[in-house]
Amino acid sequence: MEAVIEPPVTAQASQVQEITVGDEETIAVYDAIVIGGGPAGMTAAIYLARKQLKVLLLSKDLGGQAAWSSDVENYLGFSMITGTELTKHFQDHLMKFHDEITLKLMRDGVNSITKQPTGFTVELGDGSREQAKAVIIASGKIPKQLGIDGETEFLNRGVTYCAWCDGPLFKNKSVVIVGGGNSALDAALSIERLTKDITIVNSTDSLNGDEVMIEKVMAAHTIRVLNHSQALSISGDKVVRGVTVRDSQTGTDTELAVDGVFIEVGSVPSSTFLQGFVELNELHEVVIDKRNMTSVEGVFAAGDVTDVSEKQIIVAAGEGSKAAIQCSKWLAGRP
Repeated sequence: MEAVIEPPVTAQASQVQEITVGDEETIAVYDAIVIGGGPAGMTAAIYLARKQLKVLLLSKDLGGQAAWSSDVENYLGFSMITGTELTKHFQDHLMKFHDEITLKLMRDGVNSITKQPTGFTVELGDGSREQAKAVIIASGKIPKQLGIDGETEFLNRGVTYCAWCDGPLFKNKSVVIVGGGNSALDAALSIERLTKDITIVNSTDSLNGDEVMIEKVMAAHTIRVLNHSQALSISGDKVVRGVTVRDSQTGTDTELAVDGVFIEVGSVPSSTFLQGFVELNELHEVVIDKRNMTSVEGVFAAGDVTDVSEKQIIVAAGEGSKAAIQCSKWLAGRP
């Protein structure tokens, strides 16, 4: 489930240059296309708009992973704020630039980017095309899958990758959270008051998230932790009914009767559409230089999709501003 966010008013076609392809198709040419509506993408779009550049923001939603966070305690200016509330602030700021920013919400994402003599063409999943003089990639990350039996079969029927989004569906029910890092701990704390009980299935010998989050989880009476354990399969009928868990120390398999499974084992860069276009590292992250430029001149990148070491909301926003500043300088230097 996605956060419901009203999009800003879109810019008029007359505000951007247009080119005719063949005999019929007309494509608007923007100064820049920003791919991704998380903190990096929204910040980049705002910074470009402040330079009076015409921007197309392409995204499946607004907020990205930030909208899934429960309590955000380390974003400057807010001692405590939920991911949904912080995303709303971002959106309100974005809407102030509705004359410069066109928002296009995509259902099927981006297929590819190709370099043209005059800029870049972005092909969307629905087959439509958009063109710009420059591109900023801020597509973020997507949840990592376990690859076990029942995971795909029971997706949205008890299996979910977003506790913040789907937690209310499991009120007064027993659930399993697979994972032992910050994403798993955040998920447990965000739904602890809703659910009947929570079992964290952690593959290592101890939880490995931030100490303050570990302390909160261990203090919660309705949360138990199964360390050195692995989820083997998910079972059920029309919906999830159980999870088989193996203790890696004893080799013993246990069937847990649960109503839901939250998979929180991290995420992978949303970069499939970039393969063969820009340089990716071994983790499939976009490689950027200190100017946020990728291996293709005129294509910049920011946020969790890049090889920047820290994946934080405030870092993503900062990287989005850097990418936009460098992108605007690059555009200004073009003939």
